[in-house]
Amino acid sequence: MLSGLRALASGIEAGRLTPDFELMTSMIDYIENVPEKVHHPKENAYLFARLRQRCDEVLPVIEQLEQEHTQGDARIAALRAALETYRREGESAFAAYQAALKAYIEFEWQHMSTEEHLVFPLARKHLTAEDWAEIDAAFLANDNPWQGAAGEYAALFTRIVNMAPAPVGLGS
Repeated sequence: MLSGLRALASGIEAGRLTPDFELMTSMIDYIENVPEKVHHPKENAYLFARLRQRCDEVLPVIEQLEQEHTQGDARIAALRAALETYRREGESAFAAYQAALKAYIEFEWQHMSTEEHLVFPLARKHLTAEDWAEIDAAFLANDNPWQGAAGEYAALFTRIVNMAPAPVGLGS
């Protein structure tokens, strides 16, 4: 979604695309609901909790990531507000939307990089098979974002893919 939003903004800036506010809003909805409301709480409750028990070395990093997770709603709200201003005011507000999008994406890429380069290697080293079984079960539990309330997130993702122009999606 992040790369897709960035590609759409680049296309608008270059004059190749016209703004599709319904699409961009749907993409932000997806980010708000899947990573922010499903994925991050499970990281905190399962992966980080187990790792906290097994590896003191990772504690400052986990605390930083958990703090970043608490900022998710505010960051999404800022991005959504910038998009709404762009929708309302038109081209004159595009630069502010693009700046908000860039800030959000950079923050999220840094967050994911920290997880991938610091947390996950320590998790692979220190967590037991039983820990991983519990973590896997939690991430596959009944509130799986692809199943959700009658598959709402899968339907949202499919709608986004069908609306978004290539190379982001299958739309025109």
